[in-house]
Amino acid sequence: MAVIKVPTNFNIDVEFEIPEFYRRLISLLIDVVIEYFYLRIAGEIYSTIQRNSGWDTDTRYNLQAVGLLLLLPVLLYHIIMEITMNGQSIGKKLMGIRVVNEIGGRPSISQFLIRWLLRVSDLWIALLLFMIISNPGFGRDMETTFIILAGLGFLITDIVLVVSSKKGQRIGDILAKTILIRINTRSNIEDTVFIDVADSYVPSFPQIMQLSDKDINAIKSILETAMKKGDFAMAEAACHKIKTHLKIESNMPPFDFLDVLLKDYNYLSTK
Repeated sequence: MAVIKVPTNFNIDVEFEIPEFYRRLISLLIDVVIEYFYLRIAGEIYSTIQRNSGWDTDTRYNLQAVGLLLLLPVLLYHIIMEITMNGQSIGKKLMGIRVVNEIGGRPSISQFLIRWLLRVSDLWIALLLFMIISNPGFGRDMETTFIILAGLGFLITDIVLVVSSKKGQRIGDILAKTILIRINTRSNIEDTVFIDVADSYVPSFPQIMQLSDKDINAIKSILETAMKKGDFAMAEAACHKIKTHLKIESNMPPFDFLDVLLKDYNYLSTK
């Protein structure tokens, strides 16, 4: 499994595991299947409405509006899922992968939006399957063939970039500055910067609120990596930089210090 080192704001490299290509492929196919079956259901609904409608001008416009509304969920599938499920679609969640920004934190809404605007692969495949199955004569004219080839060209470009690039990024990821990483498939709220803190909790270092969300994500990534590898030096180096920046004096052990900082941030950010 490929591993990349990502520099954080504290000049400490954090390692992330890049998912194997087959995981991304299976994730893509799962999402394609979901989108395809939704299109089948939406198509049946549209056909039923069409059969029960008249053929005047107003009805045709209404049918077009209904068609667009039925298509909307599949068009918005990925951006809604990734924003609400912490960088995952159903396929990604099942395969244990997630979208993060280039320092391992949660991408911004604009980053999710850029990825979505340049995402045509799975939707294109789902639409193509639906059209071919529902209409065997689909694709026999030159215009449709050109559109199919253009879509497949975009898909092939994405595949080549994912396989050949060091970070496994496709076009949307490169422009959005996001990456896909391997995570524990039993992911939950603990995979984010949020930690459940008791109401009676007393913060030790209120200076933590001077840091940005990006800095907090970096601290969490450093703590997780250092604990996983047993790298005391990494945790100690991060603690030294944070203490110097925030003018904190503490003899607390590095791992405990970073953990308390995250708890303080979670408590203070919700008050």
